[in-house]
Amino acid sequence: MRTATYFFIFLNLSLALFEEPAVYPLPFLATSLVEVLCLLVFFGRLTHFAKITRRNVFWKDTKNICIMVAILLSLADLAIYGALRIYNIQSIRWSRIMRPIFLINFAESRQIRRAFRSIRNTLPEITYVFLLFMFSLLMFSLMALKLFGERNLQTAEGLPYFRDYLEIVFDLYVLVTTANSPDVMMPAFDFSSWYALFFIAFVIVNTYIFMSLFLAVVYNNYKKHLKVISEG
Repeated sequence: MRTATYFFIFLNLSLALFEEPAVYPLPFLATSLVEVLCLLVFFGRLTHFAKITRRNVFWKDTKNICIMVAILLSLADLAIYGALRIYNIQSIRWSRIMRPIFLINFAESRQIRRAFRSIRNTLPEITYVFLLFMFSLLMFSLMALKLFGERNLQTAEGLPYFRDYLEIVFDLYVLVTTANSPDVMMPAFDFSSWYALFFIAFVIVNTYIFMSLFLAVVYNNYKKHLKVISEG
């Protein structure tokens, strides 16, 4: 039963590869039949739990309630989407985001719930580091706007360079990953080589200091909560 449950959970999650928009699109009827089959299996597994569990214990378990609500909402969304599709009305399958609920809440997924609980407990404790990082990113973006915004610089594609604050925030956020380095600084570097110091300082502060600090805080807090849950 555990193997069958995991198989249909994997099959249900894999539908995202074949539902429009998808990498390998399949007809709506095929994907909907597979999804209904998966939901029927989940409902059967839930019914099995109800048969071997006392009623008051079964209904007090939030995992069972989450699974039942997810099944009902998925079926309702599937029916509404299919009806609108018949009349050529475009809509969105909003219930897709609920599919990981089945992976987390079945009794067989105890280790996954433990990891998920550790992540949930870790998030509040890393908020301060994340806010400090965002403050640094916003301040550097403001400095970049003041340094480069009035110099009428252009990118290699002929687009305005560092004149919109939100675009600067996004470009510098990408620079934290070094994915757009050194392209992001070349227009400023061509104007004056001294402007490279700004980007060097940004990478040192945000990539090497804040990202290392953020990773250390996440790792230590996650390890601490995982140890507490394991001992509990």
